[in-house]
Amino acid sequence: MKEPLPNVHVRAEVLVQALPHMQRYDQEIVVIKYGGHAMGDRAAAEDFAEDIVLLEQSGLKPIVVHGGGPQIGRMLGRLGIESEFRGGLRVTDEATVEVVEMVLAGSINKQIVGWISAEGGRAIGLCGKDGNMVRARKATRTIIDPESQTEQELDLGLVGEPDHVERGVLDAVLKAELIPVLAPVAFGADGQTYNVNADTFAGAIAGALRAKRLLLLTDVPGVLDKDKKLIPELSIDDCRRLIADGTITGGMIPKVETCIYALEQGVEAVVILDGKVSHAVLLELFTDYGAGTLIRRS
Repeated sequence: MKEPLPNVHVRAEVLVQALPHMQRYDQEIVVIKYGGHAMGDRAAAEDFAEDIVLLEQSGLKPIVVHGGGPQIGRMLGRLGIESEFRGGLRVTDEATVEVVEMVLAGSINKQIVGWISAEGGRAIGLCGKDGNMVRARKATRTIIDPESQTEQELDLGLVGEPDHVERGVLDAVLKAELIPVLAPVAFGADGQTYNVNADTFAGAIAGALRAKRLLLLTDVPGVLDKDKKLIPELSIDDCRRLIADGTITGGMIPKVETCIYALEQGVEAVVILDGKVSHAVLLELFTDYGAGTLIRRS
């Protein structure tokens, strides 16, 4: 039975409205960090894969960076490896980093490649080690000791942060019209493997490639004000003010700091959005409505 004509017309109008957005992003690089609980939902994963394929078919150059914290935790438990936490952060020792690499650069990475391939895309799975794409350095973190109120440095083991991005590998992959799917694992200068935060990794990739957009898919709608309402747009100065006055707190602080870094490296704009929303990537890039908090330089 054929669709009723009015419904067909509505769909045609939607496509027409998407045209100027497609033209804006034609041949532009968009980096999408994919993670959170949306990764564990099969329907949401298939929606995400459809979005990525449609972006590529529409002339964009998508790059996917993924996390996998919950999956790493489950595998560590299955192998009987106990995790140590300092300041609420997991310490990555030699045994843990082997599991991290196996899960991130192995099972999760190839699963996402498979989802994209199932939707007709041509994806290739890589990690920061491949072609020395990302060189990492040991990450430093500090906390305020509750008793002495002094700042103390945390040793998180083999947790790293991007030190340098060699864009040649990604340029070659994009030129071949492939969709890079990147796991945030990288070598240090000493050849040691480091576990890198996926948001930070995505920010470094976006900055090095001067991406048009960096999208950080999360488990929340975006940046919220003190009344828990979505803030649709922010500048770098706004972000720093909201961190200083306590509006932006907890795990949102490093995400916003990643956004600021990427913008200062030349990314045009960054969006923090809810990855649980169906086709959130398309809503953000191809409609007038957006799907999260847009952050610009000014």
